Amino acid sequence: MKSRTSILLVMGICLLVTSAPTLAHHAFSAEFDSSQPLTIQGNVTRIAWTNPHVWIYMNVEDENGKLVNWGFEMGAPHQVRGQGWDRTTLTAGDEIIVEGSRARDGSFRMNARSVTWADTGLRLGAASSETATP
Repeated sequence: MKSRTSILLVMGICLLVTSAPTLAHHAFSAEFDSSQPLTIQGNVTRIAWTNPHVWIYMNVEDENGKLVNWGFEMGAPHQVRGQGWDRTTLTAGDEIIVEGSRARDGSFRMNARSVTWADTGLRLGAASSETATP
């Protein structure tokens, strides 16, 4: 009986540990507000191809002329690649225009709906994390 209890305890712990990453992932509406559309323009400072989302950071000049570093969330790396992006699509220094939804907490974060190169007007494939499919 004691060994059966130990086995069940170990199995339960394993189940909790393996399900933790799933529980940690958030829904779009938990972090971003689609009723707060936003368009910003600036220069890319960093790109992070990490799970569960690709994040791109850029410097944006605020109304006082001060540079503010914004981060925008995109879909999962496989979704972003499915829209034609790769790790070399954008590089630090590229000037882009991003349309999306602002973070609910008012921080300098947003969810990107579209990304456009400022100098050419060429729109990159959309890869928002708002939708479940690419």
